[in-house]
Amino acid sequence: MPTYRFPSPTDLRTAPDPRPPHPAEVDTHPDVRPAPDLDSGSDRPGRDRGRPPAYQAVLFDFFGTLTRATRRGRRHATVAALLGCPVEALVEVLDRSFYLRATGALGDATATMRWICEQTGVRPSPADLRAAVAARIEAVRADTRLRPEAVTVLHAVRRRGARTALVSDCTHELPEFLPQLPVAPLLDVRVLSVQEGRCKPDPAMYLAACHRLGVAPADCLYVGDGGSQELTGAARTGMTAVRLAGADLDGHLVFNRDDGWTGPALTSLAEVPGLLDVPGTGRPGSAPAGFVPVPGGAGCGV
Repeated sequence: MPTYRFPSPTDLRTAPDPRPPHPAEVDTHPDVRPAPDLDSGSDRPGRDRGRPPAYQAVLFDFFGTLTRATRRGRRHATVAALLGCPVEALVEVLDRSFYLRATGALGDATATMRWICEQTGVRPSPADLRAAVAARIEAVRADTRLRPEAVTVLHAVRRRGARTALVSDCTHELPEFLPQLPVAPLLDVRVLSVQEGRCKPDPAMYLAACHRLGVAPADCLYVGDGGSQELTGAARTGMTAVRLAGADLDGHLVFNRDDGWTGPALTSLAEVPGLLDVPGTGRPGSAPAGFVPVPGGAGCGV
């Protein structure tokens, strides 16, 4: 069974909407400092533009890694209202069906929503069903706040000569709005579970990214917050895996957490580009100076 933490149904009804009707895709909360310029200054140990990066590619998880912690906002109550079911019933079905939905096992978005209706015992009109599918996309999008440094980090990785990939366990909603996010043009490859028919830690997820990037697993750095045992899966595939242990991830929605992970960890996504400057780290199991082993992890399911 997956493990998870999520707001109560009461929270879903009363919590402030994290974003306005047409929000910016990057978190601009006043308490969040602007992203640093990762290619300026002299704080880059061993930086040499004539030397290839320590890794040929960096693979990123999405929820909780390129984004801040994910928590269901009040827009999910709108989905429940359109379907005609209590929000409690919707939350329960979403939580127990994450991997079915994330592998596309229930069909397309409309078929999946129809299955959810069957599970909750409701029969909305065709128009309300279609509206609920659209509302669900907007609800997940509203829950998605990119880390303020995400775009800067991806730019910095690419400037160092490494390619980038997104490897995400996600449901039908992410592919609908990902192309509109500012990180989209900075991702050379996207491997999404709902399109692949499998989830992490299945080796096929990581190997699909390697194949499309044209690199070997041993030449890849994998960065994730630890959901779906993604770090263990990446390491078993032959990659160097590092956990993003962000301070904001307390309360992040968690499924199949990588509790056994004791490998290297970073406290900020902004530390990733610097790992490409450190010589001799581009092999599985290596841990550059400054890594801190942190057990466990957090993952996302929406």
